[in-house]
Amino acid sequence: MSEKKPLFRVQFVSNGERYDLFVREVCQGNMFGFVEIGDFVWDSHTSVVLDPSHEKLKAEFADVTHTYIPMHSVLRIDEVKKQGSSKITQLSDKIMAFPTPIYTPKGTNK
Repeated sequence: MSEKKPLFRVQFVSNGERYDLFVREVCQGNMFGFVEIGDFVWDSHTSVVLDPSHEKLKAEFADVTHTYIPMHSVLRIDEVKKQGSSKITQLSDKIMAFPTPIYTPKGTNK
């Protein structure tokens, strides 16, 4: 009996937009401060109506096998039973990205 790989919904912020992606691989990346995601799962549309944000996502990640997301950009990672729709949502002007890095260098003491 083959065991099915888990499915994850990853939500993160990039360039003023919220990304919702479905992937089969999530791990702490080899680069410090990054989350690595891979094995993207895309909807197979059976209807005539296509979601433009879903098509934009598929085009953006078309040749990507794995991507690294800064930890402070990740909103949440959920293991889910069923796949939903991957999408990009424009954030309002009131929501801003965290302006400073999480790890700041220590100042010199004088």
